[in-house]
Amino acid sequence: MKNYQFTHRDHANALYRSLTEDAFYDALEQSIDMANKNPHEGMLEYYDYSILEAERYGRLILSDDHWGASIWSVPSVMSGSIYSAKKQFLLDYLGERSKDTYCTIAENMDKFTKPIVPDNAWYLSIIGVDPEHQGKGLGLQLIEPVLKEADAAGVATYLETYTPRNNSFYERLGYVVSGTYHEPVTDAEYSVMVRRVGA
Repeated sequence: MKNYQFTHRDHANALYRSLTEDAFYDALEQSIDMANKNPHEGMLEYYDYSILEAERYGRLILSDDHWGASIWSVPSVMSGSIYSAKKQFLLDYLGERSKDTYCTIAENMDKFTKPIVPDNAWYLSIIGVDPEHQGKGLGLQLIEPVLKEADAAGVATYLETYTPRNNSFYERLGYVVSGTYHEPVTDAEYSVMVRRVGA
């Protein structure tokens, strides 16, 4: 596998520590070929790549002190070529099994998510606050600026979560659970939450 050059390793670490119980990321980590890559290191590479992807094509908020990040996709600029690049990254750095795991889960989730989410909605792909900094209201700093921008642009936003205890946090921001579904690769349930403009 190729050697990865980090740009935001500290923020990637914060995301890793905050998302250890998430079934999606656990499944992705378990799929990494341990003979060629340390799974923990591979997940840091995945988060770092996702940060760079949002920086280039979506919306990104990074905390000043490296305790958290939010990563957003914006459909008007996201394209098939960007998805293809992500698959190539997974293949090159995490291995074929990881690429297949990621793609299968994403396709399974898309079948349920796409019919209930507006086509132009912005997607909160990843958000995490290092556990040492949780419970201080810091997560709002990672979301509210993008919500204000989305409202000004007249677009809804949505997210998918495998962690039900987080639902109340998102509900306070105007998100509503639009559906809860079983994903077979993770063998876990996830909820799709949608926030309408100005909610």
